[in-house]
Amino acid sequence: MAADFVQEPPELHNQYNQDRVLRSYVQRQLPDAVRSAVEPELVDLGDKAGNALYDLQQSDLDSEPTLTRWGPWGDRVDRIEVTDVWKRAETLAAERGIVATAYEQEHGAHSRVHQMLLAYLFIPSTDMYGCPLAMTDGAARTLIEVGREPLIDEAVPRLTSRDPETFWTSGQWMTELSGGSDVGRSRTTARQDADGTWRLHGRKWFTSAITADMALALARPAGNPEGGAGLALFYVPIRDDDELREGLRVNRLKDKLGTRKLPTAELTLDGAAARPVTDDLAHGTRHVAPMLNVTRTWNAVTAVSLIRRGLALARDYAQKREAFGEAIINHPLHQETLADVQATLEGSFHLAFRGAELMGAREAGTANETEAALLRLLTPLSKLTTAKQAVSATSELLEAFGGAGYVEDTGLPALHRDAQVLPIWEGTTNVLALDLLRALRDVGSIAPLNDEVRRCVEAVEAPTLTRAIRPAVRAYRDAVGWLKKALDEGEEALQAGARRFALTLGHSLELLYTARHAQWSLRTEQDGRSAAAADRLATRQVNRIADLDSHDAYVLVWDFNCPTLFDCHAQGDGTTTEDPELESLSDVM
Repeated sequence: MAADFVQEPPELHNQYNQDRVLRSYVQRQLPDAVRSAVEPELVDLGDKAGNALYDLQQSDLDSEPTLTRWGPWGDRVDRIEVTDVWKRAETLAAERGIVATAYEQEHGAHSRVHQMLLAYLFIPSTDMYGCPLAMTDGAARTLIEVGREPLIDEAVPRLTSRDPETFWTSGQWMTELSGGSDVGRSRTTARQDADGTWRLHGRKWFTSAITADMALALARPAGNPEGGAGLALFYVPIRDDDELREGLRVNRLKDKLGTRKLPTAELTLDGAAARPVTDDLAHGTRHVAPMLNVTRTWNAVTAVSLIRRGLALARDYAQKREAFGEAIINHPLHQETLADVQATLEGSFHLAFRGAELMGAREAGTANETEAALLRLLTPLSKLTTAKQAVSATSELLEAFGGAGYVEDTGLPALHRDAQVLPIWEGTTNVLALDLLRALRDVGSIAPLNDEVRRCVEAVEAPTLTRAIRPAVRAYRDAVGWLKKALDEGEEALQAGARRFALTLGHSLELLYTARHAQWSLRTEQDGRSAAAADRLATRQVNRIADLDSHDAYVLVWDFNCPTLFDCHAQGDGTTTEDPELESLSDVM
């Protein structure tokens, strides 16, 4: 009797050595001296990510953080235990300087790229431990930019430490029942004791990584007006000797779709001690902007890293899984599927890391005015575009495993569930699209994007790449044309089309950045694979800026029939447009 068939599972190996796009980017972007210094570190972390860390992650699939509210004698303890992966991740993150690298400035403007390369390798094997690292990085940057020396001296050396014994992580406490993205509706209040101590009172509905050591929180000082302008930004110490400080209570850990290893809590603040981050006890949403800029860049890199992880597993599995007489990687249709995801990966990678490059230049003091403005525009663009792509790509990749992709103990479903947080956290797609409009107002012009598109076009020489970028250039021009028209029509028109406008710009830039890298790769590496990715991206729907009537959206959402809408669609505007392509199709339908 023949033995039962057992499918060999997918494996990972060195995630730096096996990532062509990552290695090619490092070769192109980093000067020789910097590359020689950082590449051994990337190779070593890539080995851990694909072997020891991945093995630990697979052995810890069922573990989730736990909350113990009460001690055995009735005392309130609110003790949270995290998983084995998270314990290992915290130590490794400190030792490898995954936050510290950006602040040590060993490689100047390239330090931020170096850091994000480490994060890209680290995040997929550590069950979203990148979330507290992103907030830690954002808190450090915020305190530095605000310039409040006592808080900088107290917190920043710990937030950027390489010593696991002194390393701190930070949370950010903004979301409340009254307002998620609309943080101006916050009900948390701040009042001063007689001795001058500020204390916070309220309920924070969604606080990620409650095991952090400190947080930055928004609260409304007594007497301040309603709205975002009346909020102030506060520094909140969370722990004393690993115990929650007085005035903090954990109501529950959130039962979430994904990021289940991440202890996200609902908190009650009942007189928690805090200190203002700024002398200006107002405009807290403005003061927290440096944190959001950092965390949104982390979000984009996280999105790309999850696509890459799913693709690495799917490609390995496709070489081991047989169907209809041969490995499925040899089936042309499966090749097409994986190639589409690979093209998505390459576009999203170059968009995310372009933001890291600009951030690094700004922090090193080498960015010019145009580059600083471009960073302001690219940050929301990169976040919203890559986040949506991570959700669709990980869904496609689960399907590449068939039924195994739907089974929890393979560890695969978590990839898709975790990706789903990315379009939500740090601003939804719609919120980020509106932020792009604000960024354009702040910058005062779309010229920095015009210059970026022009640089990419001028870098492309190969005829196939010249053809490939045409859809991106056409889409970009249409988007700029829409913007001019919408500005004339008013705020309602701008808001209605903001999402389509932003996605058109994001997808256009992904294609242009991929083509620019492909040109370098053709010339320097004699490698045409990135050019093939650009060619594939060119076949996508790059242009999302079709001029839709916002009245149609109103009618569809409120679900009622409208006589004027009937007249418009049934009778048109009285003109007839002949379409030869449609006429020829009717002959064969």
